Amino acid sequence: MPEIGNLFICSVLGYAAVMRTVHNPPNRFESSHLEWEPGYAPLAKLHIQEETAKSILSENRSPDLPFRFSVNPYRGCQHACAYCYARPSHAYWGYGAGTDFERRLIVKQNAPALLARALRRRSWQGHSIMFSGNTDCYQPIEGKYRLTRALLEVCLKYRNPVSIITKGSLIARDLDLLQALAQVTTVRVFMSIPFADDALGRALEPAAAPISRRFAVLEQLSAAGIETGVALAPLIPGVSEASIAPVLRAAHQAGARQAFAILLRLPGEVAEVFFARLQEALPMRAKAVESAQRQMRAGQLNSAAFGERMRGIGPRYQALLGIFAAETRRLGMETRCEAELLTAPPTPRNPNMGNAPGARRAASPVEREAGGARQVQLPLFDGLAG
Repeated sequence: MPEIGNLFICSVLGYAAVMRTVHNPPNRFESSHLEWEPGYAPLAKLHIQEETAKSILSENRSPDLPFRFSVNPYRGCQHACAYCYARPSHAYWGYGAGTDFERRLIVKQNAPALLARALRRRSWQGHSIMFSGNTDCYQPIEGKYRLTRALLEVCLKYRNPVSIITKGSLIARDLDLLQALAQVTTVRVFMSIPFADDALGRALEPAAAPISRRFAVLEQLSAAGIETGVALAPLIPGVSEASIAPVLRAAHQAGARQAFAILLRLPGEVAEVFFARLQEALPMRAKAVESAQRQMRAGQLNSAAFGERMRGIGPRYQALLGIFAAETRRLGMETRCEAELLTAPPTPRNPNMGNAPGARRAASPVEREAGGARQVQLPLFDGLAG
């Protein structure tokens, strides 16, 4: 398993990486785990394992998520967001959900070939593909492996629609590809910006691009003609209230015309990682945040039921949504997603067109009705738009 040292990290991030001691909640899939004595834990080094994956497209069946198919070229994420809901998935590979998730990464080196094979199948019906349904496709190691760029090149070859959600400023590198894709199919980019200032972002998202940089990239993408939006994900009660309106205003000024918000999720080991980081970064707020989270989750920290994972209950949750609704309405921002991703039937295959490179996908009746971009309201935003 090769190691990549600090020089590589600094060259990708553009600033000195902050190393932390190893901390992982116990892996519930293993009968034993190693605990370091206080003061003796080594610095967390970056380990990369290259994998020959068996498949690259993941199909979503949850009504909570506004997409059916997603692609994730990497497992684990260097952005190290304290709240990341994907952390428990790392335990399936024998790793921890804490520092391991951030520093022991798996690279699906054959991802572009797998995607090309999938899009060539006669059964493929031109569904939009979500990039970063699990971990960020523009995390720093993308600068070395360039798998996301190669995957976008495959989508361009087959004119397949794409949606991207990211915190990574590295997406600006691929502006040429995104523009080319936008000429032949639907491309949407959502920049994930849950906080309004760099300091708060650095506290809970220590290796993601600075908040100010994300707004700059959002403006760059919008100016280039890419359809953009902002994701306030997650909404953290006791932390996010003051950020909602400023983030929406700044995103709108940067050209974003769509927005969505998701309540904080703390599945499995995520709660331990999140509250440990919160206690370190914002110790005066930690207890209040936990109390508010339980209020919105019927006394629990998380809800795993379909239809409930992304939303809460109670007056405080309604107040958060009220702030979001009022500001998006004032700005005229859409809080919707593409119909084909959520409720519309798959686009019928055109027998005269096939999936040959250069052949444009036939528009579905839903798309033709509105010039190729009809939208529907997400269950998450019931009662907000309109």
